Amino acid sequence: MKRLTFLLSLVCTLVMFTNNGTVFANPPKTDPYFEENSRRVGYKTVKEAVKEFEEKCNCTVSLPTMLPDIPITHEFGAFYEKNELLEIRFVNRKMRGNILKIDIRAEKLNFEGKEYTLQDGTKGIYIENSIFNILVFEKNNLQYAIAIGKKASNIETPKTLIDIANSIE
Repeated sequence: MKRLTFLLSLVCTLVMFTNNGTVFANPPKTDPYFEENSRRVGYKTVKEAVKEFEEKCNCTVSLPTMLPDIPITHEFGAFYEKNELLEIRFVNRKMRGNILKIDIRAEKLNFEGKEYTLQDGTKGIYIENSIFNILVFEKNNLQYAIAIGKKASNIETPKTLIDIANSIE
């Protein structure tokens, strides 16, 4: 059931970003339609979403200081209280495949895949599906799932995902 919830969340996010057109993060002219639609479906600033998650879960979220070398134009966050799930999305308006997503949850789910060890000794599970390359690991008593869209250009995964994970303190 938990794995189904995670996969459903993943699919819903993908559908939102592939069916609603394109977006810009901080361009000289913004796309008010996209911004309004994003808010309507629960997305807000990353800072707002992180704050909600931290207050509800009584925890401190650490975000990566390193991001992949792909052009990103927008970043969004959402907190889903029912699942105690924090979603963070980095997207590109003109390159729909350039998606970096970070899901953070207090309740851990089980995953199977190739095991890697992060620089602090933490174990990570690397998973590939038809849309994303994903690294799942635990940090600061939270479970992180970092995913890069398979269409993101010039990305060497899982190395890039491990580098991102290692940048979280």
